[in-house]
Amino acid sequence: MAQTTAAQEPTRRDFLFLATGAMGAVGVAAAAWPFIAQLAPDAQTVAAGAPVEVDLTPIAEGQIVKLFWRGALIFVRNRTPAEIEAARATPLDDLKDPEPDQARVMEGRENWLIIFGNCTHLGCVPLDFQGQYGGWFCPCHGSVFDTSGRIRSGPAPINLPVPPYRFVDDGRIVIGETA
Repeated sequence: MAQTTAAQEPTRRDFLFLATGAMGAVGVAAAAWPFIAQLAPDAQTVAAGAPVEVDLTPIAEGQIVKLFWRGALIFVRNRTPAEIEAARATPLDDLKDPEPDQARVMEGRENWLIIFGNCTHLGCVPLDFQGQYGGWFCPCHGSVFDTSGRIRSGPAPINLPVPPYRFVDDGRIVIGETA
């Protein structure tokens, strides 16, 4: 003889147990969330040092991309052969802060110029592809930088600095790390 059991219909008590359990789970999650969230580093810590990886493949020749690292503006410029030639042909005697173009880029990857994007005079953001040298022009006080980020005229005392960076491969760099 086979015995069959009939399925019971859910009762009101079953619903109350489920609803109470669900509300309890939501309450525990809500109480635990601040403790879990405080384990993450704050924005100041993240901005203070995490290296940033940049994909260079979408940056066309002659284009400048702007990004932030450690709260500072960075210019990544894919220079044209003409821009490189003009920067290398500049006599060091013509520069306020003499530095050869070769010292500002990596050998074999001379087309990639990575520099801080704030004028060294008072920290303004210079406009790209401006000024008589085709580099940057600071509209605040008139500093002019060439295609290598070197100061050519105006009140800025030094060239736009080069941040620490390294190439991961031909299409990617990491700013904030050196090899």
